[in-house]
Amino acid sequence: MPSLARQYLELTKPRVVALIVFTAVIGMFLAVPGLPPLRQSVAGFIGIWLAAASAAAINHLIDQRIDRLMARTAHRPLATGALTPAQVLAFAVALGTLSMAILIALVNPLTAALTFASLIGYAVVYTAYLKRATPQNIVIGGAAGAAPPVLGWAAVTGEVHPYALLLFLIIFIWTPPHFWALAIFRRDDYSRAQVPMLPVTHGVVYTRWHVLAYTILLILVTVLPYLTGMSGLFYLGGALVLGAGFLWHAIVLLNPPDEFFAMKTFNYSIVYLMVLFAFLLADHYLAVPIAGGLRFEPAG
Repeated sequence: MPSLARQYLELTKPRVVALIVFTAVIGMFLAVPGLPPLRQSVAGFIGIWLAAASAAAINHLIDQRIDRLMARTAHRPLATGALTPAQVLAFAVALGTLSMAILIALVNPLTAALTFASLIGYAVVYTAYLKRATPQNIVIGGAAGAAPPVLGWAAVTGEVHPYALLLFLIIFIWTPPHFWALAIFRRDDYSRAQVPMLPVTHGVVYTRWHVLAYTILLILVTVLPYLTGMSGLFYLGGALVLGAGFLWHAIVLLNPPDEFFAMKTFNYSIVYLMVLFAFLLADHYLAVPIAGGLRFEPAG
């Protein structure tokens, strides 16, 4: 791949966007009893991916100053001078415009509006303001990152079902322990860049206890799909096993064996979310019955 193409690809944060689009696709499949309609699901996939990539590029643009100061981000195209701000802005606008055109023309206006709100929420509200304003930045800003399953659901049904909001809640509660584990490991970077992440403003010990508290809350929230009839016993078993693994990491993080354990917790959190949503999908098609024989019938 040509070097210039690699630089533009890096602007889209492909690994982060892959996780975002993955949860959106799961939302599409969970929204209907069988397979989601092909046109809406494919167009929705492309439109949501382009919007997430656009938001990532805007994040690069706004964060270019602090990216130069942080070891984790010093290699980014704007930080190294491989691309200019004008190039990045044009790229972000092009991706965002194409995304909205696809979603409006081939999906539905609701999905386009929700996707645009998520783009602005992450790229502008979180990156430009919350990230620099409060140590609770990732908690408040996490709403934008939790939206993809709702977007996927809306893409194939044209509505926002309460179960889509439950998927939103799971990711919303998952985001703080996921990101704070990284922030603990990278706290010197954030301090140097003067970004008020929780371990910088309140210390590592305080942040570790917050990771544990949110992990416990996350485990409770992930039981809700079973309790509400959205999912069955197969999902419940998987969620509890995954939750036990996350809880173990959070407890060990209180007195970790080494500094790198925070990154191990961060990496586990990514695997946790992917496998949790995979369990949701598998359970949806296995249709394991729940107590009383009740089973969620999604909107068609």
